[in-house]
Amino acid sequence: MSGSGPPNGGVSVETVLALLDLASTGMPDEHDAVAELLSAEQLDAAAAAQVGQRVRELQGAVARLHRRGQELSALFSSARELAALHDVDELVSGLVRRAHDLAGTDVTYLSEFDERTRELRVRSTAGVIAPAFRRLRVPPHTGLAGKVAETRAPQWTSHYAQLRDVPHAESIDSAVQAEGLVSILGVPMVAGGHVLGVLFAANRSEHAFSPEEVALLSAFADIVAVVLQTARLLSQARDAADETQHAYAELAQHVAAMERAGQVHEELTAAVLRGGGATDVARTLGDALERPVLIVDEHHALVAASDGSAAVVDSDPVRSALAESRRSGRCTLLDPPVDGCSAAVAVLAGDLVLGGLLIGDGAVELGAVELRTIERAAQITALLTLKQDAVRYAEDRVRGELLNDVLSPDVRRHSDLAARLRARRVRPEDLRTVVVVAVAPEHRRAALRAAHALASASGLSGEVEGVVTLVLPGADPREAAALVRDRVRAGAGTDEVLAVAARPADTLGELSARFAAVRDCSRVLAALGVGSAAADADEYAPYTSMFAGDPTAALPFVDRVLGPVLRWDADRGTDLLTTLRHFVDCNASPVRAARRMEVHTNTVLQRIERITSLLGESWREPEPFFRVSVAVRLEGLRRRLRAEP
Repeated sequence: MSGSGPPNGGVSVETVLALLDLASTGMPDEHDAVAELLSAEQLDAAAAAQVGQRVRELQGAVARLHRRGQELSALFSSARELAALHDVDELVSGLVRRAHDLAGTDVTYLSEFDERTRELRVRSTAGVIAPAFRRLRVPPHTGLAGKVAETRAPQWTSHYAQLRDVPHAESIDSAVQAEGLVSILGVPMVAGGHVLGVLFAANRSEHAFSPEEVALLSAFADIVAVVLQTARLLSQARDAADETQHAYAELAQHVAAMERAGQVHEELTAAVLRGGGATDVARTLGDALERPVLIVDEHHALVAASDGSAAVVDSDPVRSALAESRRSGRCTLLDPPVDGCSAAVAVLAGDLVLGGLLIGDGAVELGAVELRTIERAAQITALLTLKQDAVRYAEDRVRGELLNDVLSPDVRRHSDLAARLRARRVRPEDLRTVVVVAVAPEHRRAALRAAHALASASGLSGEVEGVVTLVLPGADPREAAALVRDRVRAGAGTDEVLAVAARPADTLGELSARFAAVRDCSRVLAALGVGSAAADADEYAPYTSMFAGDPTAALPFVDRVLGPVLRWDADRGTDLLTTLRHFVDCNASPVRAARRMEVHTNTVLQRIERITSLLGESWREPEPFFRVSVAVRLEGLRRRLRAEP
């Protein structure tokens, strides 16, 4: 049939095939090719118009099918990407771009619902020009977005400026105007009964959105909703898994800490039962915490160390931490650590402070269980200290009774004394030098402990007539007094220690008189204001005998006799007392005094004249001169002892 027209006014095969080719392209007939083909056929105008209309309808149907295929392909691709769900932000941005390409609008953007502020904030855009638009936030119940979220249905407008049935906000209108948007379509993203956001397609010109455009955007909105919901569920699952793992780790740490604490308590209890001491506590706690542990007494002197170290952490922050622990009754952390010390806890027995535990740096973290373990170790230390003190007290009481009997003037208490001393492993021949110690009441307990440590090997110590007293092997009195003073200073943590010793006794029977001498001497020296010294009682025997009955009268005596001279020197910066002392020592000879002082005799005479004006004309007569001599020597004694280190 090629090249020949059909009979009876029909259409040729070539024309039919050409018309079918035009219809299958789905492209609009811009050059009226259908009319050109039909004009060559023998058809009337009505038939040609009918055929042309039918061909154009076929073109539209094919175009819609082609577009639908692209949409389905895009949706299937999006579904495959959703199945992977690697990067949520990248996937959401890709979906927005794909919707933008298929919708053919000028702008496409996604606003996500912010659960904290209840706002819709722009998360992803395609085709946006104005930077401010990407930061757009829509308050609740505002604008077209608010209406979409509330109705959960697609909403659109052909001219946003003429939209009157929604509340407007100046910030939103300004952003829309800056972007030049006119027609806007918004569809909700709903998942699990919750609105997750709104997907928008917009043009910069008026446009009536077709049902196909609404359906296409809604399909993409559903996919994005699935993406966001899945991402949230995965995030919640990851958070739950992380919380579970964290809880498991904490539980494991807690169980390990409890096991460690149980082991520490068991070992400390065993240490108490077997009669252990502070060293056992320090070593056990140090091994459990994998940290060095030091135990100090109430004066911060080292008692025990877990590693055998002799170093002591002694600083203001550490002392402050121990003071805070005493107030709170809890372990105090040092943040940051000071000199390697991370924690401190006071060792207490009621209101009695027995010392403290210092915890160094280490691998084991100091959590709640570890802190309670340290506090319990401090309690065990207090129990051990009290137990040891009780044993020591019982021993001291026995030895103290022996000491009192040794120093008693009652000879009836001396019967079988040598045998009783040997029963306590004390050799009677070693008890020769008596030393008494005067300290402030708050340091007496520590002074007794230091005295006991010093005398435990070959002597006796204790309290006699309220005074810390020791009886030691024979030694030079001043050396013995200096030894006791230094040991008590170190043990009691105070420099104010007065130690007085007597010359060694030849027999046990002489110790009573020696004790009376050193006791009276210490009282006189204390009354003179001498708080720290090491003295030989024999050097001050004349003054002790004068004031033993009333030691408090010694200082008033000096003031009464020498007061005018002392005040003259203090007010004018002179030193008449030195001249007076040399004058007394030289038997009232101005010449000898001048020679000793290496000054001219007239200088001494002038000073003596000034002293006479202060003390009165009769001070050089025998009785007043004796009193002046005693007072001068007492004042010199007081000044010398107070100047000693």
